[in-house]
Amino acid sequence: MKSLQNNKKLTIGIFNDSFYPMIDGVVSVVNNYAKRLSKYANVIVFVPSYFNKEFDDSIFSYKVVRCYSIKVPFLDYSLPIPKLDRKFKKLLNKYKLDIVHIHSPFTLGIAGLKYAKKLNIPCIGTMHTQFKRDFQRAVKSKYISTKLNNKLIKVFNKCDECWAVNKGVAKLYFEDYKYKTMPRIMNNATEMEPIDAKDKKLADKYINKKHHIKSKEKVFLFVGRINKLKNILFIVDALKAVKYKNPKLKFKMLYVGSGQDEQKLKNYIKEKKMGKEIIMCGRISDRDELKAYYSRADLFLFPSAYDASSIVQIEAASQSTPSLLLKDTVTASTVTDNVNGFLSEPTIGAYSDKIIEILNDESLYNKVSKNAYIDLYKNWDDVIDNVYKLYTKMAIKNK
Repeated sequence: MKSLQNNKKLTIGIFNDSFYPMIDGVVSVVNNYAKRLSKYANVIVFVPSYFNKEFDDSIFSYKVVRCYSIKVPFLDYSLPIPKLDRKFKKLLNKYKLDIVHIHSPFTLGIAGLKYAKKLNIPCIGTMHTQFKRDFQRAVKSKYISTKLNNKLIKVFNKCDECWAVNKGVAKLYFEDYKYKTMPRIMNNATEMEPIDAKDKKLADKYINKKHHIKSKEKVFLFVGRINKLKNILFIVDALKAVKYKNPKLKFKMLYVGSGQDEQKLKNYIKEKKMGKEIIMCGRISDRDELKAYYSRADLFLFPSAYDASSIVQIEAASQSTPSLLLKDTVTASTVTDNVNGFLSEPTIGAYSDKIIEILNDESLYNKVSKNAYIDLYKNWDDVIDNVYKLYTKMAIKNK
């Protein structure tokens, strides 16, 4: 693939305020961008280092430059401080980037934006997160959260172009957050390939054996950080209601992931006497094994109002596993109820009723499963091909 008119390779700088060994949706996006772009461009990823958490960056096909960071109390995240890291600043100035892409409007995102403005090169910003909701939860003040959010929007407004990960995020940033124009939509994707029929049988057998699940039992799945923000306790309550309403239904609920609220979830499962039905599987880092979980699941339960565009929904769709989301949430903006996924009102009663309704209508379930794959599954190779074309167009225009 050609880049600039003189066939010179693009040098791309990607900036984000989190990275491995921490895992979240944005980290996964950054890695997939960098990994695929590095096939035909020079890619440098500028991300935080973590105290007492060394990581072997040599495993990546792209260059990783780490910045000093400090732990943020009561959060899973650390805050990079590029101003206090002379080595980082020296390395940043060493590279002659053709384009900057920031995936966060905080300290490293701002560093990337300043670099782009200084060298007069294009800067793209991707909108991943409902920041205003986060601020309001933290400071308990609508006024203060709006002020804080406005500071972040100023960062995005200084970018040459901004991308939103789905139409719900684009609408939120334009109409509510007052970004200067409607962002371009650049969907997230997955590298996970659909499983074939032969491997599915093996995958189902593997999961059944690992967790002592009977072949006829229904399996519900959650994948992600074990954090109350993602409504993980709501799932327990809803399944408790399902068990009460339909005592003949035999099912297992699998939580895949790790996070700060693991003990709270364990205690809640015990409190609700759901230990026989609910299994905490821990973090699964092997992608083939994770694919087996998606394949075995009958329904992906994701009642999060916190997420903006979760890659786990796309991963589930890659295995024709439909998701049950909450109506009017940003992360549900790609889903049409009873067409390519399922939606519920945000109550335990409605969510549990919807689960029972889905399982009682095999014809509808099969149709939605098929459409989830057709409509929602997107491969990173196709997405990044389009991304690189846009990068090249902007870089040429800038010359």
